[in-house]
Amino acid sequence: MANCNDRCGTSPATATAGERHILVVVLLINAVMFAAEFSAGLLAGSTALLADSLDMLADAIIYAIGLLALGRASHWRARAALTSGLFQLALGAGIAIEAIVKIFVDGLPDTATMGLFGVLALAANTICFVLLTRFREGDINLRATWICSRNDMIGNVGVLIAAVLVAWLQSGWPDILIGLVIALIVMRSAYRIGAEAYAQLGNNS
Repeated sequence: MANCNDRCGTSPATATAGERHILVVVLLINAVMFAAEFSAGLLAGSTALLADSLDMLADAIIYAIGLLALGRASHWRARAALTSGLFQLALGAGIAIEAIVKIFVDGLPDTATMGLFGVLALAANTICFVLLTRFREGDINLRATWICSRNDMIGNVGVLIAAVLVAWLQSGWPDILIGLVIALIVMRSAYRIGAEAYAQLGNNS
């Protein structure tokens, strides 16, 4: 069939129900991992771990927005994606500020805790990434969820690299620098999502 997409052979209601189920699952995974990783980041004194946990929180909120947007008009979905982008941008800026403040604080983070929760978070986000792969093309609001999951995996690997470098160099700088990198990745993606959503709103006006 001409212009057939990945929903061919299913009704819109069935496709939306499937999307809703996936978004609920990844929302729960991210909410649980945020609580675990944020607590671990505080205990370990790790900027990278805290940054990664806050990214989890942002994604949980973005998935919730995605759930609300399902089945609604295109301009509503674009507004939801724009809200997601703005929230990610603000969060990324907050992470960057926290990392800069950490420069003036002495002490090394607990690398064992960083490594353990970095691995757990990577496993959780790999599951989310696989589940959300079907959304990598098409609707901007759903595509934003896949982009968030992909960025999370990059952040998880960054936490593991930071743990290894801190233990090897006995310096807190790798943790701070990788925390900043995670913040920049979050802000870059937020800008791209927000810009595309804004352009769609302009086309719909």
